[in-house]
Amino acid sequence: MKLLWTLLFLCSLNIYALEVDIHKLDSLSKNGQQVVSNWIDQSVKKTENTLGPLKQTTLPIYLKPQYFAFEPVPWATVKRSNPDGVELHIDRYASLNAFTKDWTLYHELSHLYLPLFPYSAFWLSEGFASYMQNVIMRDSGVITQAQFVQRLDAGFNRGRLQSKTKSQPLSELSADMWNQGAQQRVYWTGAAFFVEADLALHQQGQTLAEIIKAYQLCCRTARSSAKTFIKDLDKLSRSSIFTSLYAEYKNRSDFPNITKKLINTL
Repeated sequence: MKLLWTLLFLCSLNIYALEVDIHKLDSLSKNGQQVVSNWIDQSVKKTENTLGPLKQTTLPIYLKPQYFAFEPVPWATVKRSNPDGVELHIDRYASLNAFTKDWTLYHELSHLYLPLFPYSAFWLSEGFASYMQNVIMRDSGVITQAQFVQRLDAGFNRGRLQSKTKSQPLSELSADMWNQGAQQRVYWTGAAFFVEADLALHQQGQTLAEIIKAYQLCCRTARSSAKTFIKDLDKLSRSSIFTSLYAEYKNRSDFPNITKKLINTL
């Protein structure tokens, strides 16, 4: 495990000094600017506390403020460029507390720790972000351990329900999930993959977050195939955990059985 711990030590030195560049912040009121700036800054810090520093020096955030919204962040997306960024459609009147409790920014920031995959492997990127948003919120005290378990279990139930009507092999469905409206099955089967990986890593005295921290330093590229990514994670963990699970998951048509009791061990 010498390579992993060396990389984690370097990561702890915060060798990437991240500058957050918020676009259109001045379109908000003075109070709104303060609220949104604090929220984004705190969310980045919470994410980096769990996953380590991002492998980029600048993080552009593109604001799309709305006057009427039913939730703090009704929509968001990653903008893959050089550097990668995040586009946030926000309720300009939401409070700092409401923004903090919203999962969306933690989800989008998690995406930036993985490269861009082909569409057939989007279940990996969306699954990672869906799982990690909850880990980050749990680690930073935004949600409790009980809420962490409940949120993952609820997501798995939604994915399991959609698997009854969207039963194509996962990689095939992933490539067409927008046309088929199959996000629940694709996102949450992918999240189950990473939960299973994290459970197996725990048995070896490791965590998924530690492996991803090390991945930023040794292997993160702008684009990658799924197989290369999986092999890199196995190399870092000195295991075959990811390769074995990937072979099982990529073509599976059912939904995995992960109990609340298992989730609670994470």
